[in-house]
Amino acid sequence: MLRSPLFHTDPELSHTCAYLSESSGGLTLTPDRMNSDHNAVYIKTNLFDPIKYGLDASFRLTNFTELKGCGCKVPRDQLLKLLENLNEAPADRGNSHQNGQHNGAKQRGTNGEKSAYDSSLSAIGVGLDSCLIPLRHKGLYLVQTTDFFYPLVDDPYLMGKITCANVLSDIYAMGVTDCDNLLMILATSQKFTPKERDIIMPLIIQGFKDCAAEAGTSVNGGQTVINPWVTIGGTASAVVRSEDVIMPEDAEIGDVLVLTKPLGTQIAVNAHQWLTTNPERAEKVRAIVPDESIRQAYRRAMYSMTRLNRNAARLMHQFSAHAATDVTGFGLFGHAENLVRNQHNSVNFVIHNLPIIANMAVVSRTFPGFGLLQGNSAESSGGLLVCLPRDRAAGYIEELRRLDGTPAWIIGTVEEGDRRVVWSEKMRVIEVPSGDEDLTAFCGI
Repeated sequence: MLRSPLFHTDPELSHTCAYLSESSGGLTLTPDRMNSDHNAVYIKTNLFDPIKYGLDASFRLTNFTELKGCGCKVPRDQLLKLLENLNEAPADRGNSHQNGQHNGAKQRGTNGEKSAYDSSLSAIGVGLDSCLIPLRHKGLYLVQTTDFFYPLVDDPYLMGKITCANVLSDIYAMGVTDCDNLLMILATSQKFTPKERDIIMPLIIQGFKDCAAEAGTSVNGGQTVINPWVTIGGTASAVVRSEDVIMPEDAEIGDVLVLTKPLGTQIAVNAHQWLTTNPERAEKVRAIVPDESIRQAYRRAMYSMTRLNRNAARLMHQFSAHAATDVTGFGLFGHAENLVRNQHNSVNFVIHNLPIIANMAVVSRTFPGFGLLQGNSAESSGGLLVCLPRDRAAGYIEELRRLDGTPAWIIGTVEEGDRRVVWSEKMRVIEVPSGDEDLTAFCGI
């Protein structure tokens, strides 16, 4: 059960909804596009102001953690080593499917090797976006994922939305578009005053709940505890049939790689925090770009992170995607490497382009520790990396832009190889939005 007190909601949200209704005029918007536009309006007009809630002006949610968002992840190689024993299929599971209900028994784990138990799909264990487990009921599978992290933005309502979108992205990467249930994982900080707790935690919960509603699901359980750091996360579960899933294993030579959100969220949120908390780093940033450019990058990062990957997952079916993953804590390179290692065919992923939130590439050159230009910078609630037939990619990108109002990019190719990620020597950085790109790509943020 979700053990939380009955919290009030943000009194400002009704104003935001009214503003959106007036500003959208006679436009016909899909529900998903309306949700994206709602997020944009909120970010432009209604970001959390601690003074409005009777808190000290210096209150910052990000001060209640020492790590941000998906930057808290254990490094990928260490994680896989720690969890390698979990890849073994339980002995009784193998026996439970010998009744002919499932055919072609297989399980796929982190290293691409298979161990036998019956299923018409390859079961997926540790190391990819979600587990895929055949159920006792013929033809049904459980797709499930858990994720949690620490605050990376100072607006608690948006932090709730970002968290929910991040949790759901793991099942979207499997082509699963409908979540049957969400559990919420919460920890309130023991450093909060009672007043801070009773203001901040309800807003986080409301943001998570609202994002779940946008995704067509709801929160029906979870756990709330006290912890030194604020913690937010959840578990997403879906019961599916085989046709609902796109297995992350069928990339073909000649495919292209499409990325549905820009990179650079981690450095954007850090640079924004430095403006008020780290004078030394702030001075280095200001020597490169003005404060307003950092604030704009921060707003664009928040907008990107609150946007669901649901339409991107739907279109994977329509445009015959061969494999996908979401780009989060291990960065573009890490997640691409996980995906390419899981392919049936002997292929390489060759990355040619890096779409990055405007001005963050130049900042990253001053702070190379993030590894942004090497694909190692953590992303939170990042985009899907999708393997598509070359002749279907343009249609996928065009339709996603129609539905979400945001661009996607062909960033690489699938070529013959030995299951590695290859960084092109002529790597091109794409500023997002670019100077000649319609600024409505970010709803004017």
